Amino acid sequence: MKARLPAAAALLLLLAGCATADGGGSPAAHTAGTGAGAPSPPSPGGAPSSGGNWAPSPGGSWQWQLSGPLDLDVAADSFDVDYETTTAADVDTLHRAGSGVICYLSAGSWEEYRGDAGQFPDSVLGTVLDGWPDERWLDIRRMDILLPIMADRMDTCVAKGFDAVEPDNVDGYVNESGFPLTAEDQLAYNRAVAALARDRGLSVALKNDLDQIPDLVEHFDFAINEECVRYSECDSYAPFTEAGKAVLHVEYEGTLDFCSESARLGLSSMLKPLDLGAAREPC
Repeated sequence: MKARLPAAAALLLLLAGCATADGGGSPAAHTAGTGAGAPSPPSPGGAPSSGGNWAPSPGGSWQWQLSGPLDLDVAADSFDVDYETTTAADVDTLHRAGSGVICYLSAGSWEEYRGDAGQFPDSVLGTVLDGWPDERWLDIRRMDILLPIMADRMDTCVAKGFDAVEPDNVDGYVNESGFPLTAEDQLAYNRAVAALARDRGLSVALKNDLDQIPDLVEHFDFAINEECVRYSECDSYAPFTEAGKAVLHVEYEGTLDFCSESARLGLSSMLKPLDLGAAREPC
């Protein structure tokens, strides 16, 4: 992970009520928070995933918001929002506006502020993520411990009506995790996490982990990338685009002068501040 939401930013998310917008009007801005809402209507249009579930369409627009009051008025085909703080009512509102909704969770790091943080034994907690003092890498070899926790999180995604899931931090083997993780360890864990999602009717995104794309593209329904323009890595996503799978891409620095190249490569791109609030500049 090169750049990502600071874990502490999630603490800025405020609790919201369960208000919903009617199907004929513009959805109102809500504050992200826990809670339940009305059952979601059928998921919006998009590209079917390999398993026949909703997935983002290649070239479609997207919004990624993990901090601040959740702005449901943003016009985007897909929204990527936090699994714990986003309500079922928020998901319902986004569906009524025609957007698919992606459930963000970290599959490869422990976050001290999460409601299930106490379920992770000390034995699976590694080094602190560089730049993110509230997070520690996980020992992904201990799938016996981690997969049931991730399954419970995905069950929360399903209960709230999400369409897809973004498991973050799935490249610990190339970072200083505190564990002797290998590429094979990472492949096994990522495939297992993807299977959890698909078994629950959720499409699943591969987050970064560029070196393993050729080995993982068939197990994931779309991809999410941070800063492939900055690091000259966007060509690595050819296996996804050639398979007709969306690549949702964000840059944090510079201007939108990368958009023509992004369009040529078939990416769905935008520019955002690193805090991952509501602000965005789509291509």
